[in-house]
Amino acid sequence: MLALVLAGGLLATEHRTARAQAPESIPDLAETLLDAVVNISTAQNVTAQRSVPLPQVPEGSPFQEFFDEFFNRQQRDENRPRRVQSLGSGFVVDGTEGIIITNNHVIEGADEITANFNDGTKLAAEVIGRDPKTDLAVLKVTPDKPLKAVPFGDSENLRVGEWVMAIGNPFGLGGTVTTGIVSARNRDINSGPYDNYIQTDASINRGNSGGPLFNRNGEVIGINTAIISPSGGSIGIGFAIPSEIAVRVIAQLREFGETRRGWLGVRIQEVTDEIAESLGMSKAEGALIAGITEGGPAEDAGFEAGDVVVEFNGARVPSMRDLPRMVADTPVGEEVDVIVLRKGEEVTLKVTLGRLEEADTAAAETTGKKSDDDAKDENPVVLGMTLSPITDELRAQYTISDDVKGVIVTAVAEGSNAAEKRIVAGDVIVEVAQESVSAPADVAARVKALKDEDRRLALFLMSNAQGEVRFIPLSIEE
Repeated sequence: MLALVLAGGLLATEHRTARAQAPESIPDLAETLLDAVVNISTAQNVTAQRSVPLPQVPEGSPFQEFFDEFFNRQQRDENRPRRVQSLGSGFVVDGTEGIIITNNHVIEGADEITANFNDGTKLAAEVIGRDPKTDLAVLKVTPDKPLKAVPFGDSENLRVGEWVMAIGNPFGLGGTVTTGIVSARNRDINSGPYDNYIQTDASINRGNSGGPLFNRNGEVIGINTAIISPSGGSIGIGFAIPSEIAVRVIAQLREFGETRRGWLGVRIQEVTDEIAESLGMSKAEGALIAGITEGGPAEDAGFEAGDVVVEFNGARVPSMRDLPRMVADTPVGEEVDVIVLRKGEEVTLKVTLGRLEEADTAAAETTGKKSDDDAKDENPVVLGMTLSPITDELRAQYTISDDVKGVIVTAVAEGSNAAEKRIVAGDVIVEVAQESVSAPADVAARVKALKDEDRRLALFLMSNAQGEVRFIPLSIEE
């Protein structure tokens, strides 16, 4: 079970032969860092809701007065606001300004936030900015004198196996120091669109959330955020936000009080091995564009559904989940070159990025499909799909939007590859191998042409009734 509580670590920049070693003196290093790590306590006023329903008794029953009095008193007690407190961790990055970093989920919904320091000092904290997408928050306190602060280190060059130290407030036990190694990098735990966590076996538990993960030089290379645990305690699998992501977000939160991410305006999906083969790609890489946001930067730049983004702003795009992060890290309004693979040829497009708003759905996701009842038709069957032109009757039967064009699937054979790929009656074939189709004969002709080219797969662009599209590779082997 995944609990958002703490995270793991990595090692920072230094010569490779030395980086994998622990510092000469762990106690000395811990002693220099403890004063920069704080315990975050929060308080929130909540109103409880009645959990026990009022029993129904006959009118005039001798118990009616008793139950009315009992439950009315209980309701008065339940409606009385009560204080809920929680604990987390944080660390000082600017001692002069009193800037503290923690997780967003540590302070979310809090009415009061207090930073508790190692020397016993308690300071009220205010929220400067927070970002739910990366689970980061920036707090500010007003100290009487400059606070002990710690710098960020380099997480981009971390290696698996490097030594790390976590300091935090697990279960309210402030100033707890644990050590371990970097267990893995670039972990996607499905917590958001920009997942790229460091995994560590340093012991971290509930209450470590928002605390720092240090390298042997005393630099913060991760912010402890989550653990995997069936019991809520550490089993040696924790995750930390890398400093390379945190630094950029924190800078924006300090300057603007909010994030300002780049926005491309596309809906993307993963390039699987099958899709790569169907497109004639030597390997599965990049991000497949499944849809274009109307009026967005990508539409203005000439992007098309079916393009595969293989390079963004001079950097290769290894996989689908890398593109949203690369776009978000690019300044709003900047013009960048994007190389896409279109019908086997690389095309360079220039796009000026917009700003990603909270309501936008530019984060990478695979579009879902809606089911409908199978409809029988005497039209041709191609790859297990019974096909028909889109008539007014079929458009009404499957409630297909007027702007959806192509060839409708009226039935899917059980056990066929199309059925395995969850194509259903009511889906519309828009393209086959990146060529538009408008009649069943077009689909059959495109599939035959691919067979003649000794292709094993055909890439179909399918649309549901509402116009949401996705790419599906289908086997065309006999």
